[in-house]
Order: sequence, then structure tokens, then C-alpha cells
Amino acid sequence: SEIRMREAARADVPRVAELIMHGAPVQKRTPDEIAAEAQDPVYLKAFDVIAANPYNTLFVAELEGKVIGTYQITVLPGMAERGRIRAKIESVHVAPECRGRGIGAIMMRHAIAFAAEKGVGLVELTSHKARPEAHRFYNSLGFVQSHEGFKMALSP
Repeated sequence: SEIRMREAARADVPRVAELIMHGAPVQKRTPDEIAAEAQDPVYLKAFDVIAANPYNTLFVAELEGKVIGTYQITVLPGMAERGRIRAKIESVHVAPECRGRGIGAIMMRHAIAFAAEKGVGLVELTSHKARPEAHRFYNSLGFVQSHEGFKMALSP
């Protein structure tokens, strides 16, 4: 079967939330806990904000009509590097039962092609330090670990 990439729809939100939670390296939950959490309206609100912003796009990967992967891409205009446009890829997740089948690579090729169509000159992403297998994956695709990331939480 073939992987189909498409923009996420509002109806995909609970499944996207589940995929993200399955990939969380620090908060392990039971499948029932994940399914319940994925129904929280906060995810629909987040989707609406993403969908309303022309610089943000949430994508899903489908296999046989089922959403099995997701990622978000944000196009970032800026002044650095003579105004080179960047894109940030985040929340890259593949369903646990589908990992190791090349789906992540298909999603990343899709993200890079999408960015190129938008005139992006540099694609960047971050990956949690607790995900060394993801780091090997991104390195295998040609991504280079060039910076240290920093975060500051402003809200829960």
C-alpha cells in the first residue's frame, strides 16, 4: 500500500494528538489514557490556531485510509542570513506499530519538498534529547546537529 500525505483536517485532531502522545519521551501513558486525553478540546483549539495561520501547516500520513503519521511545518521569514527563509519542522510522529517501515523518511521528504515550494532556504528541527533513535534517523537524512536548543516555559 502507498502512503498518502495531506493537510490535516479538524476531524484528524484526536488521532494526531494520540500520535504525539505515543511519541512523548517523558510522559508514558496507557492506551486508554492517551485515547481519553486526545479528546480534550484543547487540541481542537490548537488546530484552529494552526489552520488560521498561513505560515503553519499540519500534515498527516495515511495508509489505507488510516492516519499513521503527522508533522507540523512553520515557514519563518527573517533577517538573518540575508533574509533567508527558514522552515521549522516539529511534532514528527509515526504510529508505534508502523515505525521502521520508511514512513518517517517519506514524511520528511514531503516536508522538505513543501518547504522548497515555499521558497525556504534552510529547514531545521529539534528533537528531544531522550530520543537518540530519532537523532540517528535525522542524521541519516542529512540533517546536521549544529546548535544547542534552549526553552523557557511561560505557561503550563
